[in-house]
Amino acid sequence: MCGQYTLELQSPEIQHLCKKDKRLARVISAIGPLTYSLHQDAYSFLIREIIEQMMSVKAASVIYGRLVDLCSGNVTPDTISSLTDDQLRSTGTSKAKVEYIRNVTRAVKQGIWNFDSMYSMTDAEIIKLMTSVRGIGNWTAKMYLMFMLGRPDVLPFEDGAFRQTYRWLYRTEKCSAEDIKARCKKWRPFSSTAARYFYQALDRGYTKNEFHLYGQLHQEE
Repeated sequence: MCGQYTLELQSPEIQHLCKKDKRLARVISAIGPLTYSLHQDAYSFLIREIIEQMMSVKAASVIYGRLVDLCSGNVTPDTISSLTDDQLRSTGTSKAKVEYIRNVTRAVKQGIWNFDSMYSMTDAEIIKLMTSVRGIGNWTAKMYLMFMLGRPDVLPFEDGAFRQTYRWLYRTEKCSAEDIKARCKKWRPFSSTAARYFYQALDRGYTKNEFHLYGQLHQEE
């Protein structure tokens, strides 16, 4: 899959979500149509996701930028393999994450993972395969499903940004996996679209102000 995609307000997934969830409908109405692109390089995407684990996007971007420079602009299994652990750590990457990067690189080079074959696998099969490699958990696997493969029904309840918007939108501190799955099962089979609007609401600063079902949602100045 490649190119750019636009979620129109008249599209089936948007109509479904707005019908099933009036609070989410308010957010969708405020944001409007949403255009996004899928990532094109599976390996570099996963390396960046490893770096972003338990870290702010801003800090992770700095570290990943240093890694790109070390790889002369091409983050590939071969360029990563040519670097020493000390070189990888010089970017600001932790010892544990260096191990995870090595594990992913090994999985790709040894054929344990075949990114092309993943397109024909189910979400559950991909999560099982990816999480068999130390350093890849459900969060990273779900980010891959959503932002690399464009799978339509991913519910990323492990994600901190998702949970932050969830607490704001439903005005609750009950955000365990069970709580979120129970409340959001009405989104199916378009959970990924709902999540994309959650991330947009956070990025636009809506969550800085209390959510009201009626009235205007205000963006952060």
